[in-house]
Amino acid sequence: MKFRLISKTFLLSAAVAAGAGCSDFLDTSLDQNETGESIETTLGTLWKFGNAFYTPIASGYTTLDSNLFAAATDEAQQTKVQCNASYFNKGVINANLNPISNLYTDCYEGIRAANFFLDYTANGKGEYMVGMNRDTINDRPNYERDLASLHWYQAEAHIARAYYYAELIKQYGGVPIVESQYAANKFIPRSSYDQIVEYIVKEIDDHKGKLAVDWASFSERNGRFTLGAALAIKARVLLYAASPLHNPDNDVEKWKKAAAAAYDIISNPDLNYSLDSDYGAYFQGNRSLSSPETIYVVRREQSNAMESNNYPIATPGGASGVTPTQNLVEAYEWVGDPVAGDPYANRDPRLAASVVTNGSTWNGHVIDQSPGGRHDMSAPNASKTGYYLKKFLTDNLDLTQGAKVQHNWVSYRYAEVLLNYAEAKAELGTLTQDDLTISINKLRDRVGMPPLDMAKANAKPDWYLSSEEYGYPNVTGANAGVILEIRRERTIELLQEGHRFEDLVRWKAGTCIDQAITGMYFPGPGEYDLTGDGKADLILYAKGSAKPSADEGVYVYELGTDIFLSEDTKGYMAFHKDVERTKFNEGRDYLYPIPSGERSLNKNLTQNPGWNDGLGF
Repeated sequence: MKFRLISKTFLLSAAVAAGAGCSDFLDTSLDQNETGESIETTLGTLWKFGNAFYTPIASGYTTLDSNLFAAATDEAQQTKVQCNASYFNKGVINANLNPISNLYTDCYEGIRAANFFLDYTANGKGEYMVGMNRDTINDRPNYERDLASLHWYQAEAHIARAYYYAELIKQYGGVPIVESQYAANKFIPRSSYDQIVEYIVKEIDDHKGKLAVDWASFSERNGRFTLGAALAIKARVLLYAASPLHNPDNDVEKWKKAAAAAYDIISNPDLNYSLDSDYGAYFQGNRSLSSPETIYVVRREQSNAMESNNYPIATPGGASGVTPTQNLVEAYEWVGDPVAGDPYANRDPRLAASVVTNGSTWNGHVIDQSPGGRHDMSAPNASKTGYYLKKFLTDNLDLTQGAKVQHNWVSYRYAEVLLNYAEAKAELGTLTQDDLTISINKLRDRVGMPPLDMAKANAKPDWYLSSEEYGYPNVTGANAGVILEIRRERTIELLQEGHRFEDLVRWKAGTCIDQAITGMYFPGPGEYDLTGDGKADLILYAKGSAKPSADEGVYVYELGTDIFLSEDTKGYMAFHKDVERTKFNEGRDYLYPIPSGERSLNKNLTQNPGWNDGLGF
């Protein structure tokens, strides 16, 4: 969800060219007496400016604490005691202390770079530079190639602006719209959320026809916007705009637009998107670059950062990092009867593909979190949730030898479009079983899950998903059951891909954000066999009672002292039970505060409601 800048090096060089050196550069580039060497330099610079507006688009792998943003949500817990995720867990971010405040400036850097390129190539200047000092007859193929590239770049610049504004309004609501680097008024006031949605949609609708449908013939251009990417941005923006936070009166026209935008992708035969055949493998290596499921991907260099950040601490070179919560695990459905002693058997297969559970094999050994075991939960920086991350990670990567793999970040994929369509149709009240067949049930069929039955879901809404304590109690109406199941599908299908926090916000589900982050469940005092060998590994006893005796190697913990459970004497492991969290503020916390430094530069930039940054305007 949050984006960090990959590299500002070129963007800064572009800023220099756009300043004092810009006029000289343009004069030179239009000189009819240029040499072939200088023409090559000019065209090369033109393409560099055309790539500059992609620079601030970063991957979600490094959003927070050089890791996934999931630890700031109910999806995961960061094992590091001192980390930026704690600001979100404790609810103490403000206008002057927000670990991801760079998002605001990064997006505007991208907008500025897009504006620069569009201004730079406007009024035929770009076409002139492509054709100058060139034999356009004998060099026809290269000329036409470059001309097509120019027009693609120009259309992509418009889509880039739409993309960055889409990222901004998710976090900040209305922001200033800047359409030119030559804007006369540097202190532009904020436009409303709805005005920016209209602007985004217009940018996409006006320029989608000028985009490449795909880069099948130009594989080196993967990572640039296509028609499908533009339509996916539009579909997500319209879904968010129709959601409860931004649509308090439940305007059905907004849901209609959201459903239609998603269906435009599903029904377009030229796009030809489909789900990858293997859910788990899709996120490995370079598979996403060629998969029919991928709509937009951020290409990255090979690294082992994800593995070193998130391998279990007992794996040489691993740091545990982002560890999934029990809150998340509970979302995975049972597909058969529970197995005694194995709470992870007969669950949705996406659980095994995404989460490392106790007793499973990972990195060449069995995960043993029992006291004294290889992954003893009491060890420094070991998982306190009882789980480790598997999704995105390569198994058995030798970190001690510096082994590296590819980790490309998929920003938009076809699975999300299917989820968007189903949700919009369900909220609109026009969802049919046939709609589920072409959307949600494709996702379930891929992993061998039984199809979602609309009538059954609505007849008996899931108690956990609809509960006051754990779910979405504000979901009501005839379609409540199927809406809850669609939300479940989003939770597990898009696990740790940066959607969870944004979904909770747009659903106006602040109560979920406020929920305690939990780990494994213990029904009360007693002996527990965590390894499945028939012997007790752990004994829990009531606070204030006599400490029971135990065999050597068996750990004994006092409830309320050594270990905290969500309901004192029973429940889920509660990590933040002894941490006072600022309660979620319904009138404030659905939007981030505008960074105070940005407001200091633009006195017409008002602050979001409820946030006090100490500025007197």
